[in-house]
Amino acid sequence: MSYQQLHQHFLKISHFKHLSAICDWDQAAMMPAGGNGARSAAMAELSVLIHQQTTAPQLADWIAAAEKETLTEEEKVSLAALKRRWRQANLLPEELVLAQSLANSTCEHAWREQRKNNDWVAFKPNLAKVVELAREEARVRAADSGLSRYDAMLELYEPDMNCAKLDALFGEVKTWLPEFIQRADANQAHKNLLTPTGPFPVAQQKELGLAAMGLLGFDFEHGRLDVSSHPFCGGVPSDVRITTRYDESDFMKALLGVIHETGHARYEQNLPRAWAGLPVGEARSTGIHESQSLFFEMQLARSPEFTQLLAPLAQQILNRAQDPAFTVANLSAFNTRIKRGFIRVDADELTYPAHVILRYEIERALIEGEIEVDDIPALWNEKMQAYLGLSTEGNYRDGCMQDIHWALGLFGYFPSYTLGAIYAAQEFAAATRAIDQLQSKIAAGELGDLFQWLNDNIWSKGSLLSTDELMIAATGEPLNARYFKAHLERRYFSVK
Repeated sequence: MSYQQLHQHFLKISHFKHLSAICDWDQAAMMPAGGNGARSAAMAELSVLIHQQTTAPQLADWIAAAEKETLTEEEKVSLAALKRRWRQANLLPEELVLAQSLANSTCEHAWREQRKNNDWVAFKPNLAKVVELAREEARVRAADSGLSRYDAMLELYEPDMNCAKLDALFGEVKTWLPEFIQRADANQAHKNLLTPTGPFPVAQQKELGLAAMGLLGFDFEHGRLDVSSHPFCGGVPSDVRITTRYDESDFMKALLGVIHETGHARYEQNLPRAWAGLPVGEARSTGIHESQSLFFEMQLARSPEFTQLLAPLAQQILNRAQDPAFTVANLSAFNTRIKRGFIRVDADELTYPAHVILRYEIERALIEGEIEVDDIPALWNEKMQAYLGLSTEGNYRDGCMQDIHWALGLFGYFPSYTLGAIYAAQEFAAATRAIDQLQSKIAAGELGDLFQWLNDNIWSKGSLLSTDELMIAATGEPLNARYFKAHLERRYFSVK
């Protein structure tokens, strides 16, 4: 009886979160700028309401009583997840939740214009307030868990992960990544690569993106595609909202961005329906979530086999049937080119880990109080020069102001991106072993077996398993970087 009360209570909370998610999407994609003040106040009130419901006094008694009830194994896992969510919510005082909601919303909304204007001076005080409150949250969580302050924040996004594991994993990647980038640069210098040249009208790009989403099995009855300043996947499993941004000089940015977000969306759309609205029915972690987007974008979409499907679509929809830049061979080479750039979301898969490791190292030091907001631009520039040979001095727009995450108070999130790439490589290797002639099936557009493997091993599991249990069940072993390294070697250095 008590478990069922908990179940129903958290379903009610999920309905509030549903509204919050759609309001977040609207604020980013549709809302006029003048509506931000009222929307921010309304969202702050809603966040407090969700917090109040998640910390309701009766939940403690219900949890204690439910632990004594006879439950199925899945209900026991669900109860543990409910208890964890309740415990995490109870750590934060209501006034801190409200202050964070207001500060994050204010900072994010102002960031949109401040980034365009390269205005670090105006952005800095807003970010400083967000960091101040994030540090307070980290202090509270660390005191309860016994973890370091950054580990306590990381645990919100990557359960069971910590800085010691990250340092070992990222440290291993850093031992071979610089050489790989140099070798790929050298190999690429000898290739005659044609760059597709625009303009590519937005309407055509959108049509191409929608066609790719259809090819990848996106359920348009339960989702849609829109535009925002920063691409994202939001909404809820029954109503997934993905966004992209268009550049008329480069159609691949939006197309691969759409494919990336479609990976997130397919995961959301196929989470276990029986556990919808409950923590156990959600994605296991942000790293596992990112593994699905990178599985679609990097493992699948940038492969020569999938390019055999994309190239004809691009030729037809963009009216480039006679353009030599749109041949399968050239588009395949173009989609795996290496370019040291400033922008994380536009980075190739070889340089991308450097962008993430840089952010991890800075935000960890920021939350631990080892550096201050004033130190970010110089430290960013120092690490960009060390890792990618690029200077961002004075270029805040393409440097430390380029991402939305810190403006929203999402500290502990960035490691998930490279963890996702490592997970995705390991998952794709397992799928290749499990599915006979997978590469030939991809080239023929026969993707059903691959999606079924993902559904059986990742999507349908929700959070019923720990991350290690999920990876062992799906791939036969816990996470390691060996498959990621092998994938990059095969893609960039094998004889072709």
